[in-house]
Amino acid sequence: MTDVVNRFTESQSQLVFNVPPTFATMEAERRHRKERLAGALRIFGKLGFSEGVAGHITARDPELLDHFWVNPFGMNFRHIRVSDLILVNHDGQVVEGKRPVNRAAFVIHAAVHAARPDVIAAAHAHSIYGKAFSSLGRELDPLTQDACIFFEDHVLVSEGGGRIVLDEESGRILAKGLGDKKAAIHQNHGLFTVGESVDEAAWWFITMERTCQAQLLAEAAGKPILVNADDARYTRDQTGYPLAGWFSFQPLWDDIVKTDPELFD
Repeated sequence: MTDVVNRFTESQSQLVFNVPPTFATMEAERRHRKERLAGALRIFGKLGFSEGVAGHITARDPELLDHFWVNPFGMNFRHIRVSDLILVNHDGQVVEGKRPVNRAAFVIHAAVHAARPDVIAAAHAHSIYGKAFSSLGRELDPLTQDACIFFEDHVLVSEGGGRIVLDEESGRILAKGLGDKKAAIHQNHGLFTVGESVDEAAWWFITMERTCQAQLLAEAAGKPILVNADDARYTRDQTGYPLAGWFSFQPLWDDIVKTDPELFD
């Protein structure tokens, strides 16, 4: 048995695994973040996460750390290109681009980026199952392996969720409630996720939305059986870390690159 394991390990070491890129220049890293941001927004649109003008994903600028790139206010997720993205500072001023910023996007994301230096990207949208689950005023249960990604690594923020987030204090409340977690359920509002890359933040949002859907379906059908805490923590540790989130996003990225090559314009 030992020989078999050793041969398997040796064979795996010859495989090439997809890993996050490194960059020779700040400009190359900025371009990469903007490309991933435009692609993630298009994926959100493709998955039906749009709700009128609501929803936003941000990416911190690699050089101007108190600035972030974001989708312009009122533009369809499915149409966004790299050249459409706007650069906003933490005072809410558009410093690059010709379109306005969503006030809620500035208020929420500026507060989170300021409070969490580790956060490169943050995602929020008014997705259907996230909205529905947020009205229950509770955290997600570890019902499935996928749900375990969020076990003890997400929070419910109950304050201010029913009131549109337009004032800076509301943004600070959400950022404080998020703490050091990867995700928050904002009561009566929806889901909010963060990551060390656009890829990671977008994937946490996508899988969290599906986890909300799964729990709503399971509870509508009966009384779900929970994964025990030890198994939930083990599964989270194996699948819920930043590189795993980044990696899980790559099939979606490969698809949007093929179907929407104009996103790079």
